[in-house]
Amino acid sequence: MIKKICVTVLVLFLLLPSWSQAGSFGKDDPSGVPGQWYVGTTPSSIDTSKHPILFVHGLNSSSNTWWNENNMYETAYQNGYETSFIDLYPTKNMWDNGALLAQKIHDIYNYYGEKVVVVAHSKGGIDTQSALVHYGAYPYVARVITLSTPHHGSQLADLAYSSWAGWLTGILGSKNDATYSLQTGYMSYFRSETDQHSNWNRTPIYTFGGTKWGSFGSSLYWGGLYLRAYGSNDGAVTVNSSRLPYATELKVGDWNHSTIKEGSSTFHLFKNYLNESTNTTSGFQAQSVMELNSAEDAGSLVRGGEYNGFKDEKVLIEKGVESVTFDWISSNPSPSLSLKDPSSKDISTFKIKEDESEYFNGAYHHTVTIQDPTPGEWTVEALSHFKDQYLLQVSFGHSSVNDVMSLNIVQDKIILKAKDTKLKLKHDMTIEYYKDGKLKHSKVKAKNDSLTIPKLGEGVYNVTIDVEGAIDKNKFNRTFIKTVYVDASGKVFGN
Repeated sequence: MIKKICVTVLVLFLLLPSWSQAGSFGKDDPSGVPGQWYVGTTPSSIDTSKHPILFVHGLNSSSNTWWNENNMYETAYQNGYETSFIDLYPTKNMWDNGALLAQKIHDIYNYYGEKVVVVAHSKGGIDTQSALVHYGAYPYVARVITLSTPHHGSQLADLAYSSWAGWLTGILGSKNDATYSLQTGYMSYFRSETDQHSNWNRTPIYTFGGTKWGSFGSSLYWGGLYLRAYGSNDGAVTVNSSRLPYATELKVGDWNHSTIKEGSSTFHLFKNYLNESTNTTSGFQAQSVMELNSAEDAGSLVRGGEYNGFKDEKVLIEKGVESVTFDWISSNPSPSLSLKDPSSKDISTFKIKEDESEYFNGAYHHTVTIQDPTPGEWTVEALSHFKDQYLLQVSFGHSSVNDVMSLNIVQDKIILKAKDTKLKLKHDMTIEYYKDGKLKHSKVKAKNDSLTIPKLGEGVYNVTIDVEGAIDKNKFNRTFIKTVYVDASGKVFGN
């Protein structure tokens, strides 16, 4: 089929994929206009057995993520593949992006005259599945490869919309349609709408997951620190969330959320799935590799809000904790912070680092880790001469208390279980209720100390449960954050 060029949406590479000679492609960052798509330099010899590749970016990103400080495009070119790239809305949900992507996939199919293989990073995999299943783009795609896609949502999105973090993320601009849709409760609803759709198995899906979130100071370190209570992760997405029960998992490796999309990291592992001869058919049934565990350990304490002047936060540390990390996340890098042990002695110095991740980009982390902390009440004190927003995340490493509680959601009931009969618990539940992405009711308290989700209507219920307890007079406190989605009929979705 003769290849047609759509002038309004197509930019051709004129030179080889050397970033110092990239011509208009990539110069002054022209990408980022939603709906525009680009075609890479055509290899000198095109192998008709190779599908063209369409690369789809993720949350708060753009098409240049595949070539700026990334050799994915160059690697694909050197291996003889035709390539294309698209810009979607960086902060919109899977419905808006799915509809847009479906239209453009059809155009790209017409350009090449054959099906493409989609390689999608992070939320781009959800946008792609939305385009295929809900907006009918499946006839134009041979298969999909997802690189650390949060198919079941991200607990970092839950944290961003929680009652403790809302002050900070509101200032940072992290609250948007995309983050809202990535809350685990909403994604449970999306999974039900998608996995039961008549188009769910029209296109084979292959997944990758990562387990590395870097050392202290790396952009994904703090996300990994929070997510470790939910299992292995890459600093933004857990391995469990990267999986689908009907997809084929190609590999879980020691990549972080950024390196997993680099050509030198993963291209050689999915290269064989870009070819027309790959033995897959529509209507496939892939072997499940899914091992979801909905209960996390109780490894974190979360507090947050807004203050002007002096603010302190009390933290109970139980006996036997091997280490504890205090992470004061602020909208400014300048608050005066001190950490006092149970004897009121000043301990250590906070290290400051700016956040470059997807959910708290632009915030400043003030972090200190204490090994073998003295049991008792510790205090973080902050002094600021202007209004500031903060989120305190305390991570307890290797404590027996982390395993004595579990939290699950069954319909409209929150089940907080104590695995030790000696464990005494007090809890406080706070709910942020959102409809269509907008906050309708803030800091809703459960009635009569109940853990039943109130009936406020259709939308996302972001649930924060603060727990204070004791076991053999050993006091501790922890925080659980969960989300559920309630549809128009009152059905509850959530893990």
